[in-house]
Amino acid sequence: MRYNLNMDSILLNSILATMLLSLLSLVGVVTIGISQKNLSKLSLYLVAFSTGALVGGAFLHLLPEALEISEGLSPFLYLIVGLSVFFVLERYLKWHHCHNDGGCEVHTYTHMSLFGDGLHNFIDGLVIA
Repeated sequence: MRYNLNMDSILLNSILATMLLSLLSLVGVVTIGISQKNLSKLSLYLVAFSTGALVGGAFLHLLPEALEISEGLSPFLYLIVGLSVFFVLERYLKWHHCHNDGGCEVHTYTHMSLFGDGLHNFIDGLVIA
């Protein structure tokens, strides 16, 4: 059986891209060695950066594209419903982390979030590749 070199290189690139994106999801492990004082300073900047990236991606890329494809105001309706649902989840189900100086107990949602993030990054790697 003869293999097409082009298909082999595509498969190799796909596997490498998937592995690279999966390894990038482990970047949080690096923060274990950082002191609490430095981590709290750094987390403020990282949260601001990630918030800006998500908001910019949503409002500058996704929403305009959705408006081009759809008819009417349905993208805005989905946006309002989505923001409202996640606001209610955070407020009433306590799906958030705490900032107590005395420390917090680990919430079960933390583990679910980390597992879900790892799985999401792996699937993203497969899709992008």
